[in-house]
Amino acid sequence: MAKNILERIRRQIIESDYDISNHALEEAADDRFDIFDIETALLTGKITRKFSHDPRGTRYEIVGIAADYKRHVAVVGRFRGDQIFRIITVYDADAQKQL
Repeated sequence: MAKNILERIRRQIIESDYDISNHALEEAADDRFDIFDIETALLTGKITRKFSHDPRGTRYEIVGIAADYKRHVAVVGRFRGDQIFRIITVYDADAQKQL
């Protein structure tokens, strides 16, 4: 199932058929990531966590490599009611490991 979810997400990224919250853009900028880093992470990453107890819908954490191929980006998102993948937040996965 995770493979099918990841394939859906990747297809939407490739087709530029996804949504990203202002919060995610702000958090990405705080960690010096841009949209290319986010897209690269989603295209190269793996689902590392699934949050299924959210009344708004299951959220997925995908961790992948940034466009610089050095840093790791964590992206959290969910499918909206219309099945478009919405990116909720983005953070530096390497910095998170150090906490």
